[in-house]
Amino acid sequence: MHVPDGFFDAPTSIATGLIAAGAVGFSLRRANREIRETGPALAGLTAAFVFAVQMVNFPVGAGTSGHLLGGALAAALVGPWTAVLVMSTVLLVQGLLFADGGLTALGTNITLMAVITVIVGYFVTRALLTALPKRVGTVVPAATIGAFVSVPVAALAFTGLYMIGGAVEIPIGKLATAMVGWHLLVGLGEAVITAAVLSAVVATRPDLVYAARHLKADLVLVDADGNTSTVAADKPIGARPAGRSYGIAVAATLLIAGVVSLFASAHPDGLEFVGAKLGFESAAKDSAVAGSPLADYGVTGIGNEQVSGALAGIIGVLVTIVVGLAIAKVAALRSSARTEQPDLIKS
Repeated sequence: MHVPDGFFDAPTSIATGLIAAGAVGFSLRRANREIRETGPALAGLTAAFVFAVQMVNFPVGAGTSGHLLGGALAAALVGPWTAVLVMSTVLLVQGLLFADGGLTALGTNITLMAVITVIVGYFVTRALLTALPKRVGTVVPAATIGAFVSVPVAALAFTGLYMIGGAVEIPIGKLATAMVGWHLLVGLGEAVITAAVLSAVVATRPDLVYAARHLKADLVLVDADGNTSTVAADKPIGARPAGRSYGIAVAATLLIAGVVSLFASAHPDGLEFVGAKLGFESAAKDSAVAGSPLADYGVTGIGNEQVSGALAGIIGVLVTIVVGLAIAKVAALRSSARTEQPDLIKS
């Protein structure tokens, strides 16, 4: 779903750029409550994890592959507003450092993958949670369905944008059928990955899952001396240090980016496949940073392809953690400053 430069005309790219900028700006203002509960470190780690898993294309069939989009997963872990920032961070790093997705198409990619997938995934998840039993375990099936639905909806949104400003004239009906059809299959992979990740986190640290935090029963904590304390379900849990959990998450993310990604499917993804079949792939233009030392997820100057790819993935993870953490802290600072402003006026 990474849209390259050239697929859309200038007005459409400008319009999606404005939508993306508005969504990111709004999310920066609204993410404070979520970041207070989950912490900026979790936002940075979630961004890095999505970056790493997106490197692993899985086969879909007929010479096509797909990869995690991650919007529904991010929303379940850190909340919808923070998830928009997380996904935008991933796309920014991919576009600027790895030439993955066009720069003039960055607004389009953020709109499709950081806004639509998050909104659809989160609201499907929340709608299902209102109907399902109020237990932590219900988060996994709810978010899994949200993740599945978000992918074809994003593909349909791409079709709508192409109908407005596509570079090559093609039958829109055929485009919609092909995009939604293939991305229903990609959505199955999205659902499986989302279910696996959330199942692991919910089983070990449900307090780190934003969507689960207000569903669980009161938690009894026991310290080293045997003293117990109860944390209410409607309050964030700060008594359990997350350092070890975060360390495990970083190690797993680096392993995915540096090792597992080397075994990713080499087949084109759903958008590339459809573009080739319907004849608009030729409209794609090279990114302005196509000459980047990390372009195409390899490090210039390293002759061994596997070493080059592994090192590029590790660099990408580390950069994404730093950028994601910085953006989350900016969001927290902006919101804190706005919250404190009335007190300053009164004084």
